[in-house]
Amino acid sequence: MYWLRYLLKEPYHSLRTQTNREFMKLLFQYGNSPRHKLTNVAFGGYQLKVPDVMSFLWQHKEIFADEFYHFESTNPEPVIFDCGANVGMSVLYFKKLFPKAKITAFEAEPEIASLLDYNLKANAVENVNVIEKAVWIDEGGVLLGSESADSSSIYSTSEKKKIPSVRLKDFLLYESQIDFLKIDIEGAEKEVLHDCRHALGHVKNLFVEFHSYLGHPQGLANIIQIFEENDFRYFIDTNQHRLQPFTNHRYRDNDVMDLQLNIFGWRE
Repeated sequence: MYWLRYLLKEPYHSLRTQTNREFMKLLFQYGNSPRHKLTNVAFGGYQLKVPDVMSFLWQHKEIFADEFYHFESTNPEPVIFDCGANVGMSVLYFKKLFPKAKITAFEAEPEIASLLDYNLKANAVENVNVIEKAVWIDEGGVLLGSESADSSSIYSTSEKKKIPSVRLKDFLLYESQIDFLKIDIEGAEKEVLHDCRHALGHVKNLFVEFHSYLGHPQGLANIIQIFEENDFRYFIDTNQHRLQPFTNHRYRDNDVMDLQLNIFGWRE
């Protein structure tokens, strides 16, 4: 059981803060739910529909318990671009952090985007522009395959379908300042960041979830170069910590991915 493994692994951290205790409560409440089944969940006064409870629990841990996206701003109405908003957990966190934030939320998967829209309306979250298209390098659409509830990817080995797209660079250039740019787009970050590399000068904080897919060039050096040439200080973290990495090449029990990193960039 996932919740029992977590409690045994991190007994102190799991009870350290109110949000960590909330996460433990959610683990006990939902930890044994079946995978990939539409489920109603509740936490912290929010009511959501989620397509996969385990993905929801992991999102809660990263976003609300560990506060991956916490940042500071002197702007009471910060501009936030959430690329890969999924069902809205990150948007809820940003709105909790900055109630007047101006958020643009991009979600490529049509079924997930409909849940995102539903969850925002159900929780009376306002001033969020939901764009039900993939973040990409042009507006010509992109082929995506879906592996699970939160991992539609251009590198998926499943059957692909063409999804409408937007060019992120155009959105970046439209704003005079972007306080937080989150990019979690399951492998497309390499192409998108390359296209945007000269349009990041007014971005204050940049989060990129980096994905490396088996059988494809990893490209991490190019991502780091983009951070450095745009004068970001950065921190890199991972939740993998694999044993015997010279022989154990896969990311968890993932058949398509061998590396996932969280890259946090900020300006001093």
